[in-house]
Parts: sequence; structure tokens; C-alpha cells
Amino acid sequence: MTNRRTFIKNLSMLTLGGIANQSLMASNALPTPSIAAATGSAAKKKMGLQTYSLGQELLQDLPNGLNRLAQMGFTDLEIFGYQENTGQFGDYNPKNTTFVSAKDYKKMVDDAGLKISSSHLTPSVREYTKANMSKFEDFWKKATDIHAELGVSYMVQPSLPHIANEDDAKQVCEIFNRAGEITRQAGILWGYHNHNNEFKRVLKAGEKPNENPNPWAPPKGTYIEELFLKNTDPDKVMFELDVYWAVMGQQDPIEWMENYPDRFKLLHIKDRWILGDSGMMNFPNIFKKAYEIGILGYYVELEGDKKGRTQFEGVEKSAEYLRNADFVK
Repeated sequence: MTNRRTFIKNLSMLTLGGIANQSLMASNALPTPSIAAATGSAAKKKMGLQTYSLGQELLQDLPNGLNRLAQMGFTDLEIFGYQENTGQFGDYNPKNTTFVSAKDYKKMVDDAGLKISSSHLTPSVREYTKANMSKFEDFWKKATDIHAELGVSYMVQPSLPHIANEDDAKQVCEIFNRAGEITRQAGILWGYHNHNNEFKRVLKAGEKPNENPNPWAPPKGTYIEELFLKNTDPDKVMFELDVYWAVMGQQDPIEWMENYPDRFKLLHIKDRWILGDSGMMNFPNIFKKAYEIGILGYYVELEGDKKGRTQFEGVEKSAEYLRNADFVK
């Protein structure tokens, strides 16, 4: 395992250097093989998918499901379901009985002409304290070794620890920085993925909110997402901006990319279900800004449908939307 990590580290110095050097960031820099697009077009777009979008629909017949994704035009996968105890990959559903080893997962993905370039995973330890630092280190060291077998470029935490005030956020950031140090040794970038709760404001420890706030006064406190951005080391921690959840948090994702162009390296492209159907998301402007700041890649993600349709149907129609969008490279 050590030889594998050393090998990947040596190969990936250019990628790590890209964190600090915008000139090295291609606007569609997902590292993917080239396969024939579903539309038969000569130019293949780089399209990523978070496999959480499909859950059991994909796991029940993984080889055929992966082939379907390649035929839709996807090139990259961001997987989920890492099992801390076994090192396998499955689903968050407790009824799931399908688990896949890193070796087998990679082979099936390779056979389909896709690439696993990212993974979502979260430690089971929820108390982010200095006393628990060693537990987090153990988790990220083991997970890094396993993800190095997959050949991923990114490891991303998608869950928010308990944060009641600014001091809590700063303690969390110390652990984030340490996680980034560990994955960096294997040539993997560590990142954090937001939902809407990161756009809640917290106060300094001991500070109390105004009892009768002036509705025209500036809001008190700091966004948790902003505290994460300001208290993590840019050389160790990058961010994956989920544009849909930012909007659900009453935020403009474009403004966040403008304010922190060097920190957001990945995007989650999401709508209420099928991309472009709701009218809520301004994807042309989102992609334009993403390319301007040198985004490394993006992954489509779909939550569950409420109308009884299959997830594969939603993913297929979302892929079609991206293939036909002239604003997507």
C-alpha cells in the first residue's frame, strides 16, 4: 500500500500544484478517458455523476448500470457509500446488502470506460474535539489507502459536524486541515461539500443574539461556510459547491464563486430533480462563472423523485440536458 501511495503522490504533484496556481486549471479538467458519446458527436464533454443519484438502482446491477451511464455521455463518477469498518462501498440504506470492494468497483468502472475521480465519505465520529483527533486521523489514513486503489483525485466530506459557535467551527477546521494533510500524501485533494445548513450564521462563543433586532441592521454572526473558508488552509482543503443547496440556503452560488475563486474546485450540479426543469437554477451563468474561476470538474446529483419515476430516468434526462447545452464544455 505504501508503494501505491508513493507512486500516486509522485504522479500527482501537478494536480496539487494546481491548488495554488490557477494557470494550471483547465476549465474542464476532469481526468477522464474518451469514449463515444451517446449522441455520436465527435467532441466528448466531461460530465460527472454522483452515484448517490441512483443508489440501489445502480448497485443491483452495477456492470450494466455503469454501461448505461457511459452511453448517456458521463465520463466521471463521484461515488458514495464508503464503509468505514470494511473498506467496501455500498449504500446508506440500512437494508442494503450489496457491497463492493475497491478493486472490484474500479474494474467494473474501467470496463465501462468511466473513471472514479471522486468519493463522498464521512467519519462516524461526530464530536470534533482535540481529544478525538486521533480517531479522525485513523479514519482518513485508512480511507486514503483504499481510495488510492481506486485512483481518485478527490475525497470529499458531505456532512456538517455540530457547530454552535465560531470556536466550534475553528476546531472543525483544524481537523479538516489534518485530513487534507493525510490525503495530500497520496496525491488526493481533500474537500468539503455544503448543504443549506452551512449558510446559517453563528456567533462567537458566549455572545448572545439581539433580543429585539433591527430588521434593517446587518445580520449578526458569520456563515458557517465562510468560517470554513477562512479557517482552513488553501493548500490542504478545497471546497465542492453544491449550487442547489446554496440556493436553498438563500444564497447566490455565483457570488460565492466570485468571492472565493481559489477555493471552490468542484461543483455539484443539481435541480429539484431533472436538470433545467424547475426554472430555479440559472445553469448558464453558473457554468460561465465556474469556467472563469478554473473549476476542476462537476458532478450531477439527483435527489429522490416524488412522482414514482426511476432515478435512471432522471439521470438520463439530465445527461441529455447537459449534452445539448452550448454553455457546457
